[in-house]
Amino acid sequence: MSRAYYRPIVQCDVARPADALSLAGGWGWFTHVEVLCRTVDPQIIPISELPPDVHDLLTQRRAQCVARPQIMGIVNTTPDSFSDGGLHAAAQDAIAGGLAMAQAGADILDIGGESTRPGAETVAVAEEIKRTQPVIAGLRAQGFAGVISVDTRKANVARAALETGANLINDVSGFTYDPALAGVAANADVPVCVMHGPVDPAVMQNDPRYSDVLLDVFDFLEARIAALETQGIARSRIIADPGIGFGKTMDHNLALLARLSLFHSLGVPILLGASRKRFIGTIGGAPEAADRAPGSIAVALAGIAQGVQIVRVHDVAQTAQAIALWRASMAL
Repeated sequence: MSRAYYRPIVQCDVARPADALSLAGGWGWFTHVEVLCRTVDPQIIPISELPPDVHDLLTQRRAQCVARPQIMGIVNTTPDSFSDGGLHAAAQDAIAGGLAMAQAGADILDIGGESTRPGAETVAVAEEIKRTQPVIAGLRAQGFAGVISVDTRKANVARAALETGANLINDVSGFTYDPALAGVAANADVPVCVMHGPVDPAVMQNDPRYSDVLLDVFDFLEARIAALETQGIARSRIIADPGIGFGKTMDHNLALLARLSLFHSLGVPILLGASRKRFIGTIGGAPEAADRAPGSIAVALAGIAQGVQIVRVHDVAQTAQAIALWRASMAL
């Protein structure tokens, strides 16, 4: 039999068996695990049959997380992002938007200066710095003391952002685009988010294919985490994102969402970034991205129910309200 992958079957019910294991120190728990393999049908086993190393990966508290879901607010300083292009293109608008998100409940602000929508072209380093650096500086000057993430694939952009006050690097290419970026993160000793995504967004939706999308994405992230560790970034500083909507069809996205809890076996926090993606509009009957808040919140809550620690969203206030009610209704 080929390699086995272990997916905790996460529950959040108020009635918890005494022998249940807590998932990653968070709100979820599990008593059974789905064992996945490329060559045989899935099987379900009790936690008593878990290999010790997998047990540890699934139960260890994640260093970057607290015992509640965290919200990452999206602040795109671009004219051409798929959902909010131009809304925060001016620095003062981006600063005001970020502060409003923080007031509404965002724990992290993710500042991006290059669109990664399907078909997007690469932005020059100088232009990307020009878009992001004043926003980061302005947020700090206005008193935002939370986490600021720079959403970039480029070492020089990240370096400028860190010098200005950013303290997390979020790379949609999984640190494969710019070989120098991992070194910047390691030298600054900041957390990173490694995403499964294409090196070139311009062609990422051109007939994407996988042997098994769930296991292929897991293997990619596992390999990238190992590579980052060899470059001086501790596993405790790494967050993983399966890259919903990046080089994936709707069926690929749904397959990943259905078994999202598999990624807890990586031993790092999981970030889910599905907000306003095209598949939400297709399923929910919302052709315009700005009309996809209800569907985006539904997907975010489904991910949180599988133990996802961070959700990256456009609609911060609505998402924060939904999470608060979800937690209250689950007695969490």
